Amino acid sequence: MIATVTAVLTLRARVPRVPLVLAVLLFTLAPTAPALAAAPPTGSPVTGVQATTDRARPGASRGAEVVAVTRVADRQVDLSVRSRALGGRTVEVRLLTPDGWNPDARRRQHWPTLWLLHGCCGDYTSWTAMTDVAQTDSLRDVLVVMPEAGWNGWYSDWWNHGRGGDPAWETFHTVELRHLLERDWGAGADRVVAGLSMGGQGALQYAARNPGMFKATAAYSGSAHPLMDDESVDRIMGFFAGQGDDPLRVWGDPVAQRRIWQAHDPFHLAERLRSIPVYLSCGDGATGPLDPPGGTSALEADFNRQNHALAAELKRVGAKHVTTHFYGPGTHGWAYWERELHASLPMLLGALRVP
Repeated sequence: MIATVTAVLTLRARVPRVPLVLAVLLFTLAPTAPALAAAPPTGSPVTGVQATTDRARPGASRGAEVVAVTRVADRQVDLSVRSRALGGRTVEVRLLTPDGWNPDARRRQHWPTLWLLHGCCGDYTSWTAMTDVAQTDSLRDVLVVMPEAGWNGWYSDWWNHGRGGDPAWETFHTVELRHLLERDWGAGADRVVAGLSMGGQGALQYAARNPGMFKATAAYSGSAHPLMDDESVDRIMGFFAGQGDDPLRVWGDPVAQRRIWQAHDPFHLAERLRSIPVYLSCGDGATGPLDPPGGTSALEADFNRQNHALAAELKRVGAKHVTTHFYGPGTHGWAYWERELHASLPMLLGALRVP
């Protein structure tokens, strides 16, 4: 999910002087279906999982440890993970588990893994609350990982004015959590990654910045080229400033720290995406078939331009496995992202060799 920014920063000189004028409209989201009757009650511990003993050893998974395990619905398990990369904080990770999954049998079976990344202003529950992912039959042979990435984390190890440190979301996901899941929770070495909006950018940059880690990537209404022009830069800086944050903490100043910005901009990482399947989709911000009458989105229109630019750059660098669905009228909303998840699943599951 992502907020609608109605005012953005004006950074005329692109210097670390940031007058903030930011209004954020948050969607109010709630789960649309109760837990299945066969599942234990929401909040109950997972039977047979020893979350605080052999599989929660401090430092055993490169700085992350599971401190609690909760079954929230049929095939849905939440892991509370304490992370060194996040300054010792504990965050949640939701797993949608495959049929036959049993963490106590982890050494006997590892499952192909789909990472699903949430958008700005959302959290690890967004995909199960707002889509039918938990009822999708084609995912019953896949472990789906839906990690917390912060209300406004941007799937990045924050620059923090050159100091680095907390939050280091990319390190948490691609190092700590990945090793923990593969050691203890049945995740295999075959992985794909997809996400919406902020998470679409995360999916593209994780695949590009970590060669060989993901076999395919998909971005739905993703922030695909935040350096495209002043409008795009101002918009993402507006998001960086959400909740009163200093927007320069994330990637620094877009001029002075331009190389850091480029290192997180999928357009500038296109060369690294040439060898894997890539799925890009976006609407143009006009009222579409899944919108209420009169609904428009300047954010979606901006991301549409960015995705077209990335698609052209992927073609220029010789990428052979790019699928685009630029569907015209459509705004920045869950009805489209659920549809696009289903449309991209044949590509994603094909990369995992899952029927």
